[in-house]
Amino acid sequence: MVEKWIAAVDLGGTTTKLAFLNYYGEIVEKWEIPTDVSNNGKNIIVNIAKAMDEKLEVLQETKEKILGIGMGAPGPVDMEKGIIFEAVNLGWEKNTPLKDMLEVETGLPAVIDNDANCAALGEMWKGAGNGAKDLIAVTLGTGVGGGIITNGDIVHGSKGAAGEIGHITVVPEGGYPCNCGKTGCLETVASATGVVRLANDTLITNHEDSSLRTILEESGNITAKDVFDCAREGDDVAKQVVDQLAFYLGLALANLGNALNPEKIVIGGGVSKAGDILIEAVEGYFRKFAFPTVATSTQLAIATLENDAGAIGAGWLVKNKVKA
Repeated sequence: MVEKWIAAVDLGGTTTKLAFLNYYGEIVEKWEIPTDVSNNGKNIIVNIAKAMDEKLEVLQETKEKILGIGMGAPGPVDMEKGIIFEAVNLGWEKNTPLKDMLEVETGLPAVIDNDANCAALGEMWKGAGNGAKDLIAVTLGTGVGGGIITNGDIVHGSKGAAGEIGHITVVPEGGYPCNCGKTGCLETVASATGVVRLANDTLITNHEDSSLRTILEESGNITAKDVFDCAREGDDVAKQVVDQLAFYLGLALANLGNALNPEKIVIGGGVSKAGDILIEAVEGYFRKFAFPTVATSTQLAIATLENDAGAIGAGWLVKNKVKA
């Protein structure tokens, strides 16, 4: 029997990542196309199908080579019904029948899930999760996303919104407003934007000399990377900001850990590139707030797949949800 490939799509509001994987989750080919959100996103799926056909032609392969297509989409998804409840950044109407649209345009069996869930599945399958069957993945980027895996499969909840780790309340009084409409969400203090917000506020209340302040005065702004770089160099103000972030993230992850006792908690996204200085600070608070059994049995790790996690997780969906 000829080995089949899996088509995988990580759909973003600006860029769509596509890949062909082999049956073992290894990337055979990957590329990107712009996400065309004009005309309420009506061209998005057509463009994906066209890009796949063009790539198959270049690789001198036919559609028969493909087992199915998996997609991670930016919004809450009902995987069984194949709909995305809403995708504000794409212009689609509520309850868009995404699975049917994919199948019509590509001629392939399709399966969809939320993009953060797919990233979690990718890390479980081929990344830092290393095959762990009980795992939490949290992505610290422009926002904070997450995915929860128990017994080797994603937890969706009744409306596809399980794993919204970024909207756990960590500042119950006086927190920053969040795009979701609440205040004090983890996303407001642990995303890249949140780290900068904490840093700017800390510089207002802390009048010590700081290389972080020098960067702000000279360039007019600071980044999350600046915060971690300065903390790594021993800047006290930057270290205070990292400690605040670690407190909030460690608290949220400990509470999740207490409820689920995962084997691993994997931290990814742009903020995670800070590496050891982040994971060590978060781990200290995680151990402090976690139930003793959880504190000793759950391992924290930095994600390893970076931008490939979502596509690899979408491929996992095909391998495990589409009949060969």
